[in-house]
Amino acid sequence: MARSPLLQLNQISLTFGGDPVFHDLDLVVHSGDRVALVGRNGTGKSTLMKVMAGLVEADQGLRVVPPGSGVGYMEQDPTMEGFATLGDYAASALEPGELYRVERAGEGLKFDPDRAVSTASGGERRRAALAKLMAEAPELMLLDEPTNHLDILAISWLENELKSTRAAYVLISHDRAFLNALTRATLWIDRGQVRRNEEGFSRFEAWRDKVWDEEDIQRHKMDRKIKSEGRWAVEGISARRKRNQGRLRALKDLRAERASMIKRQGTAAMELAAAPKSGRKVIEATGISKSFGDKTILKPFSIKIQRGDRIAFVGPNGVGKTTVLNMLMGKEAPDTGTVQHGTNLLPALFDQTRAQLDPDMTLWESLAGDPEIRVSGKADQVLVRGQPKHVVGYLKEFLFDEAQAGAPIRSLSGGEKARVLLAKIMARESNLLVLDEPTNDLDVETLDLLQELLDYYDGTVILVSHDRDFLDRVATATVAMEGDGRATVYAGGWSDYQSQKPKEDPAKPEGKRVQSGEKSAPKPQQKKKEAGLSYTEKHRLEKLPAIIERLEAEIAKLEEFMSDPDLFSKEPVKWQKATEALVERQSALAEAEEEWLVLEEKASAEEIGRSTKVI
Repeated sequence: MARSPLLQLNQISLTFGGDPVFHDLDLVVHSGDRVALVGRNGTGKSTLMKVMAGLVEADQGLRVVPPGSGVGYMEQDPTMEGFATLGDYAASALEPGELYRVERAGEGLKFDPDRAVSTASGGERRRAALAKLMAEAPELMLLDEPTNHLDILAISWLENELKSTRAAYVLISHDRAFLNALTRATLWIDRGQVRRNEEGFSRFEAWRDKVWDEEDIQRHKMDRKIKSEGRWAVEGISARRKRNQGRLRALKDLRAERASMIKRQGTAAMELAAAPKSGRKVIEATGISKSFGDKTILKPFSIKIQRGDRIAFVGPNGVGKTTVLNMLMGKEAPDTGTVQHGTNLLPALFDQTRAQLDPDMTLWESLAGDPEIRVSGKADQVLVRGQPKHVVGYLKEFLFDEAQAGAPIRSLSGGEKARVLLAKIMARESNLLVLDEPTNDLDVETLDLLQELLDYYDGTVILVSHDRDFLDRVATATVAMEGDGRATVYAGGWSDYQSQKPKEDPAKPEGKRVQSGEKSAPKPQQKKKEAGLSYTEKHRLEKLPAIIERLEAEIAKLEEFMSDPDLFSKEPVKWQKATEALVERQSALAEAEEEWLVLEEKASAEEIGRSTKVI
């Protein structure tokens, strides 16, 4: 059965400030399409979606919407002038008999329709805009980062709604699990070109890498041909060159084509500085609780966080995750109980509200004016992992160009603000990272790099996130805050938590759940699963060989350094530090090898079990 087009863009070209965003773009969205729109931050995803919605007019080209087709767009920053409440705004295009749709969406998305527009936060406004679109149910929905400011329960509700809808939709999102579950095709914006693949986001990376490999091969062939033709032009005799002006013109055109190729943007050069190790015990909370008036945030809760742990806090918005982080970090006093910090802690905080960024400052001022990383007496340098570096040079490592250095923070996108905050954090040494919603607004490539950095980070990580894929990749233990002050510790990431938590049946005992205060955060090797490796264990097993190889290389370097017989007498301090480092790395290597053996045996047992079943 042929699918009808709901939206067509023909020969669309758009230029902002002299730089082309799109050129001769053709695009068709059909009924039933479920499309992921992906690309690096700043490549024009939101701009393209606004062109599709008719909110941005292209310099040239045609936008066609067939009669009877409705196109709805979820605004990132909705204008609500003239509306008293969020519910009034969300229901503004509905008939009186359809108002129940807003109430239903409001329950699923956890927003209060009676909230006054004047007092609503940016997140509440965005949820109201999403509820408005879901209630109106147009034939084509354009959703720009719909999961931002949603907790996992609301994301699950939205995911189920989009799975069951008959409408077509185009999604921009950084949430891998969300895109994997919903999309059947992918639009990829890369250097002004929009490519389409008739496979969902789960196949995007393989497709992207194939395109880039083919591009590299083509570029290599072109370079070889230019070199060959250039040698002919230099070495050929004059008469031959005169008879072959066409060949010379072709060489000129070839060089022009090669010069016009736009270099791919690299990934941010993020790096976490090595810092002196903290003590084995990082934070120990005993019986802490917190209430605000009649609302109980946390009932007596105990946890012991040790060096190297990756502890994730999950739960609905407003349940008190940030409050618990503040208590653990000593920024807020608990009503009962105690919090003890270990020795030699060097914490770094990623704040979900971006409160560390002054919107009136420029990027330059935000970095060079930071008292923790500025270089005294030099307004154009910052101290990056102990070494002075020019501000612009450091900004380029995080994909900002020189022109942006003088731009105010308020002019940046959400993803760019996140990169500035990461730049500030990663310039200083730390052995404890506290990350409150670090994944919001970051593109997939930057998320991948951040996850990889956390894998190799020698310190401890405490994080809050609603990104299920990120939690599975990073967390070794998950603290679930499920409301009514309950906080329960589970081994592993999000998927492990889901498999371990008890079913909602009040007649049954709570099974495997660990009650608040019963014991400290479990380690990965303490998990007892009935069926094979968990997602987190599989991911860890894949990473361990590289970790072991790195530790072996570091040990070899230290042993070579210490082989100098005069080192102890000439540099006793260096000798002592090298000795401590060697002992520490040898211990880490032994632990990594033991962990690999345990996981490998478990994986082998799982494989044998499968083979037995097949036989």
